[in-house]
Amino acid sequence: MFNDIGPLELVTLIVLAVLVFGPDKLPKVIQDVTRTIRKIREFSESAKNDIREELGPEFKDFEFEDLNPKTFMRKQLDNEDLGLKEIRNGFDLKKEMAEVTDAVHSRDSDTSSASSTGVAGSSGGRIDMTKRPETPDPDDRPPFDADAT
Repeated sequence: MFNDIGPLELVTLIVLAVLVFGPDKLPKVIQDVTRTIRKIREFSESAKNDIREELGPEFKDFEFEDLNPKTFMRKQLDNEDLGLKEIRNGFDLKKEMAEVTDAVHSRDSDTSSASSTGVAGSSGGRIDMTKRPETPDPDDRPPFDADAT
């Protein structure tokens, strides 16, 4: 349950518990906490058994841990029937990225050579962002429709 608590953190928690509850009340608090944890575990196991009974014999190998997305994906990726390992091993991301990069660089060089020869137009196929857009005439507004508002 507490797999990620280190020894220093455990000692800190014990010292903090002694300071907060005092040495005379600490054993009673520990008993109450362990009793509560035990009841919660019994309740969850009872609920799991009830759900398994309701699902029926088709789901006899159903595990609630499989509902965790990480566990589910790990289990599916380890499954040899799907052939996902071959797909994963056959996909080389670096190679794909290199091909895309080469394609982009060759397209950039094609457009730069086309713009230098004047094929793409006077602005090299680029939009001039320094020009201001034309402002519409205020008299050219569409008619007001009272039913539309």
